[in-house]
Parts: sequence; structure tokens; C-alpha cells
Amino acid sequence: MHLLDLLAARAEPAAAALLTVTRRCPLACAHCSTASSMESEQIDAAVLKRFVATFTVADRPEYVLLTGGEPLLRPGLVREIAERVREVGARTHLLSGMFFAAGGRTPAPVRRAIDAVDHFAASIDAFHERQVPRAAVLRVLRQLLDEGKDLSVQLTGLTPDDPYLRRATEDIRRELDDRVPILVTVVRPAGRARPWLPPVGAGAAVHPTVPAPCALAAWPVVCFDGTVAACCNQDVVDAAALGRLPAHLRLGHIAHDGWVAIRERLLERELLRGIRAFGPRHLASLAGAGCDGYCAACVTALGEPGTATRAGAVLERPGVRAVERQLGALVRAGGAEMFLRRYGTEGYRELAALGHEAGAS
Repeated sequence: MHLLDLLAARAEPAAAALLTVTRRCPLACAHCSTASSMESEQIDAAVLKRFVATFTVADRPEYVLLTGGEPLLRPGLVREIAERVREVGARTHLLSGMFFAAGGRTPAPVRRAIDAVDHFAASIDAFHERQVPRAAVLRVLRQLLDEGKDLSVQLTGLTPDDPYLRRATEDIRRELDDRVPILVTVVRPAGRARPWLPPVGAGAAVHPTVPAPCALAAWPVVCFDGTVAACCNQDVVDAAALGRLPAHLRLGHIAHDGWVAIRERLLERELLRGIRAFGPRHLASLAGAGCDGYCAACVTALGEPGTATRAGAVLERPGVRAVERQLGALVRAGGAEMFLRRYGTEGYRELAALGHEAGAS
């Protein structure tokens, strides 16, 4: 399972589900978008396992992403979820901050959890490196790579031209023989980074009258309290924790909703279909509402009942429905390349293809 397989499915609605195994983390990175600590909340294991148990061979996501906090603080739970997911024919991806690498050894429960998932991703950045040296992380990854594990690195810098990114990518490529894909991102003003990082735009400015499809509203996200959101934007996840999630972005709660109900709401909710096809800012403009930002249009403008009703009426028009279907098909056909062009970091996008065999899926 290569990183490009996952990115190719990013715009496919319900192709994957993101599970926040815990919000707890032993690291204290200054840029942490979730502001995680060892005192943070986490979902009851029984509730999370009960939700995963609703996946079946006939109806389940193709991929299940395990994240946190630090999901490997609950290695037994990770292993159980991964085994259940494999039983129904799906695959798992886990992202770790690699806290255990600093000690020079991988604890047995953690290793069993890593062995159980289909793809293991390590998060590397200057903030993590103050607590877990890059060399220690690369030693663990090298061992896993030599054993045949599918891997990737999520590398984060302050800006696209951060000199750290150039040095780190050179090191990772050299130590791992250009066999491990690298997804390069930049720090966003969320969580602990919000007080010190100036607000930045998410790529090029998008004019409200131009459709700009949103791929981030394609996969449901099980938030820290069990609420299921339709978007992985950290502000949306935070709003869920505070009970302030706009109605169109709230898909349910895993304490009483299974995968079938969550998937149906994600696929059939008119406003979400419109957001995926046209983008929230363009959709809000079609409904006669103005908004300063792309994501802000989804949370604020479309979160207002009157605007949501008007947007729904626009989306019911036969001509608009036809355009919606065409735009959705184009975005899905664009696969990983289109996702990286929109959300990847300039100058580093091609690194996501490292280790990908020609002709592979």
C-alpha cells in the first residue's frame, strides 16, 4: 500500500474513515494542531471498537486512518482495529510522532501494532526533533523498510521555502534509499501554533465565483469525543468538541451510529455534495452570501440556516445537478496528482511518488 494509493482516493466520498484513537501524546510540540498532552481526552475503546465492528465486507471504507494525538499510546487497540479492518477487506494507515524511537528500542506492544497496520507513517519536523532525534526515527524506519513494511514520512516545515525542509528531505532520501514517499506540509495556525504563527492562506486565493472543489469533505472523521464530522480541518474538529459543529458537517456519533448511517449521510446530504463539487465559498456565493475565506464559508456562511436553505435550492436545479456530477467526476479522475497540485507543498510534490513502482495501482 503506497501513499499514492491513499491520495488517489482522497476525493472519493466515503473511500476512507479517519479515527482519532486518542488525543493524548507524550510529546509537547509547539506546533501541535490538536494541542495534545497526556491529560487530553480519548474515546472509550469499547465504543470505538463497536463502531469498527459495523464495517462489513459488503459495506466498509477502503481505508481506515488511525491518528491522534499519538495512536500508539493505545497499541492493543490499534492492533485490534487493524485486524478487524483486514478481516473485512479494508486497509489501515497509521500516523505516529515516533515518541518511542528516542529510547533506542521499540516496545513489543508498539511493534505488534505497527506490524498489524498496512501502512505506517512517521511525522518528522523541527519541533518533533527537539524531543525525538531524526536519526533515531530514521533508524526505526530503516529497519521496518528492510523488513518489507510499507512506509511514508509526513514532513512539516514553517513555510514552503523553509531551509529545514531541504535539509530534512535530503537526509530522509539518502538514509531510506529514495524508497519511502514523503508528503511535505507546512504548519497551520491551529492548536498550540495559533498564538505564535501568523494566519496564512491555504494555497492560491480562490475567487468566490470560480468553483474550487473541496476534497477534504469526502472522508468522515471520528473526533475526540466520538462525534463524526464531514471534514478533517482542525477548526471543524475543535468545533465538534465544543458542540458547535454546523449541522451539515455533523454526521452523527459513534456511540449510536454505525458505518452505514454515517456513509449514507456523507453521500446523500445535499450541502456536502455541493461543497465537494463547487467548494464552500463558491456555493455560498451562489446562495447570495459573501465570505472572506474558503473554509470560513463552510463553517460560518453555510452554517447559517438561511444560507444553507438557499444553497440547497440552488443545488436542486437540474442544470446545477449536471455540473455537480461533472465536476465530481473530474476531481475523482484527477487522483493523487490533482490532490497534490491543490494541497501539496510547492517544490516537494513529486516526493510523494518515491518508491512507487511504475504501473502499480
